Amino acid sequence: MTKTLTAGRPIHVIVLFAIPLLLGNVFQQVYHFTDAVVVGRLLGVNALAAVGSTSSVLFLLLGFTFGAAGGMAIPIARSFGSGDVAATRRFIAIGVKVSVVVGLAVMVIGTLAADPLLTMMRTPAVLMTDARSFLIASFWAAPITMAFNYVTAAIRALGDSKTPLVFLVLCSVLNAALVFFFIGVLGMGVIGAAVATAVAQGSSVIGCIWWVLRKNQMLRLVRQDWIAMHGETQDSLRIGLAMGFQMSVIAIGAVVLQGAINGLGADAVAATTAAMRIDQLATAVLSSFGVAITTFVAQNHGAAQWRRIRQGVLHTSILTWIIALILGVTLLAFGSSIAQLFIGAGEPAIVKLAHDYLRVQAVFYPILASIFVLRNSIQGLGSTFVPTVAGFMELLLRAGSGLLLVGPLGYLGVALAAPLAWFGALIPIVFAWFGQRRSLRAKESAMPIESVPAVEFELETSPQLAAA
Repeated sequence: MTKTLTAGRPIHVIVLFAIPLLLGNVFQQVYHFTDAVVVGRLLGVNALAAVGSTSSVLFLLLGFTFGAAGGMAIPIARSFGSGDVAATRRFIAIGVKVSVVVGLAVMVIGTLAADPLLTMMRTPAVLMTDARSFLIASFWAAPITMAFNYVTAAIRALGDSKTPLVFLVLCSVLNAALVFFFIGVLGMGVIGAAVATAVAQGSSVIGCIWWVLRKNQMLRLVRQDWIAMHGETQDSLRIGLAMGFQMSVIAIGAVVLQGAINGLGADAVAATTAAMRIDQLATAVLSSFGVAITTFVAQNHGAAQWRRIRQGVLHTSILTWIIALILGVTLLAFGSSIAQLFIGAGEPAIVKLAHDYLRVQAVFYPILASIFVLRNSIQGLGSTFVPTVAGFMELLLRAGSGLLLVGPLGYLGVALAAPLAWFGALIPIVFAWFGQRRSLRAKESAMPIESVPAVEFELETSPQLAAA
């Protein structure tokens, strides 16, 4: 059930760990994909646009739960990599307590803020009723979403990416069945999509916890595990809340941009909704390697495997650039056909807008790949300041695009927002990584030579790796 990522060739370990993450990510995107197809085909383009108009608001608050869960998993991975089982169990317990508070807070804040946020974003009147219903139903399920994110993040921190995959697949299949049932049979409208996701995620959480406790004695927490040692709660909160905040900061820019999109009308909202679903599915592989490198770096940080961290980051960067180029070419060639799955052939203008959006994103996927790998590596080392600065850069450039570019450029301004945000975020991240790399080299030089595994010296003979 648990597995150390501190032994074996770094790229092999990372790829094997990332494959279940990728499959899980794809299945997770598939059930969002299914929601969009069912809503668009059964309820119409306006219903699809209404659901899409809420995406940035959901990202603003539910994205916080994802970031916080990933952040709280870093001390778990670090202590597990160091072999400190007692600390690992204590960090797991801290994460459970924080997750309960965060989930309830997001539920309350999101429910109260739904109407003001939709109004602020100039949501078209024709979309408002469905948008509000979907948003509130989703926020009521926030504790379930937080539990889902934390349980899977904690299990992955222990080197097990297969168990979350199994339950993500079950979750996706159940969601697909329920969304058809709630919308197509019961006629629940857009609320049915939100309820289907909540029920599927809740079932997955229950099943995952049951299975893990049954198979792994280490995760059966006892009374003393709930008593944190000095500094542990602060450490978990520092990383977890900072990463949650980073996600929300990025989302603020998306909220401003969504307001600009809403001002272009329902067709533009529908096109962006479809295009973003496709974009998220395409980039799931890149984000999977981002999650994998976080756990890899955190475990090896705990084990003081400094050279191994550098090698893992270098090789993963090269691999994700190649993948990004392949994804970009695929979307450039077939983006229009894929968009028709959501919208149908009877809306050629909307399909064209969606394809225009995808063509701009696809060209810049290598930049996104670098962000995923380098930012997550920095976070895996426990640093949160620069990733937060990068989040503010994304906020400024994404919001700036909505305020300054959409007016004169129209929909092209919408399509340019994300690539501009990626460029802005990458600048501080690259400088920070060079600093971290120098620090890793210094720590590596200070280690007794006999403490470095021989395989690392063999790998370092490559000229490319010597420059890492």
